[in-house]
Amino acid sequence: MKKSLQALVISIAVCSAFSAHADINIDKEVKSVEKKVIEWRRDIHQHPELSNRETRTAALVAKHLKSLGMQVETDIAHTGVVGYLKGAKPGPTVMLRADMDALPVTEKADVPFKSTIVTKYMGEDVGVMHACGHDTHVAMLMGTAEVLAAVQKELHGNIMFVFQPAEEGAPKGEEGGANLMLKEGIFKKYQPDVAFGLHIMSNLNTGQIGYRSGPIMASGDTFDITVKGKQTHGSAPWNGVDPIAAASQIVTGVNHIVSRQIDITKEPAIISFGKISGGIRDNIIPDSVNMIGTIRNFDMDNRAKIFDNIKTTASHIAMASGAEADVKITEGYPVTINDPALTAQMLPTLKNVAGADNVFDVPKLTASEDFAFYSQEVPSLFIFLGGTPVGQDASKAPYNHSPYFYADESSFKIGTKALSQLAIDYLAMNQ
Repeated sequence: MKKSLQALVISIAVCSAFSAHADINIDKEVKSVEKKVIEWRRDIHQHPELSNRETRTAALVAKHLKSLGMQVETDIAHTGVVGYLKGAKPGPTVMLRADMDALPVTEKADVPFKSTIVTKYMGEDVGVMHACGHDTHVAMLMGTAEVLAAVQKELHGNIMFVFQPAEEGAPKGEEGGANLMLKEGIFKKYQPDVAFGLHIMSNLNTGQIGYRSGPIMASGDTFDITVKGKQTHGSAPWNGVDPIAAASQIVTGVNHIVSRQIDITKEPAIISFGKISGGIRDNIIPDSVNMIGTIRNFDMDNRAKIFDNIKTTASHIAMASGAEADVKITEGYPVTINDPALTAQMLPTLKNVAGADNVFDVPKLTASEDFAFYSQEVPSLFIFLGGTPVGQDASKAPYNHSPYFYADESSFKIGTKALSQLAIDYLAMNQ
């Protein structure tokens, strides 16, 4: 009965939103910025910047927001930018977010605006590329800012535009990203009621939008296990303590955590070892072995249990071999959760923008996103935007982080309209 009543209330709110904003047709504004969005994207794509170093991109964004008459704040969390658009009518505040950083990837995509930037990363010369589409996110949100500024006098509330650095993770020894922007007080200052964001994806075609109610992207954490033994000659292992043998047993034991100790009927989880290193030659049993890996999960209680079980498993297996295990777990991004009520409330908007046949309930994604930090603070909705041209098999397209990653420019119109309409409709529903 309660669910039925809630659904009725949401339905009434949605209908009210569309009727309230029947006079705000943004198609003209979206069309007028489309070429600008493409130009901004190409410019940003040719000038990619790594995490916490997005100075040129931030300057471009700030200049544009100021030209629209917004209140603009810069240098947040190193290079972050916040623009604040105050509507003419009272109402809530909607946050819209785009991430700005690129990746240490040498571009191989054959496009006229490909990146040729090279920089030092982890001591090596590497290319820099927007291999995850953050250039498109920035350009679309810049376009959205122009669209919403054009209808400012009709907005029942305010818009907070967040251009965020370091979504891919801050450089070693630095803080960054969404968590640092929150630490520096952007939510306390601007007090958003909800947050919306999107990510372009190559596994969906242009014109398609993917969404999911509840957990949509996994938490992303890392573990670092050093197994300490006693070095000795390989011909006489009994004279030492073999950390390689202990490490191999730890790999097996840790892999059993998900399959035997975690209730994966509640939510799936993954533990993967990414690197094992130790020793220098065939006839020397080394002093130590180091192992690093990743933890992905969709339930915060399971997350804490996995952390504890990795520590217990590694230390006890090592002890049984006469070795020691030093386990360090670094918390990364929490689970990205789409608020169920907000998702239901805004689903008609997405269908109105893209067409009902182009809006899909997508499976959980085991990649992680630091938009998750915002979703812990306010009700949030994070969606996926198709970026592979219509007619191409999206399942075979180079995935995000690939040097061949490509985002179809005709998708930007849908993304710009989706962000704009989500803001307009939410404000109308809650005036």
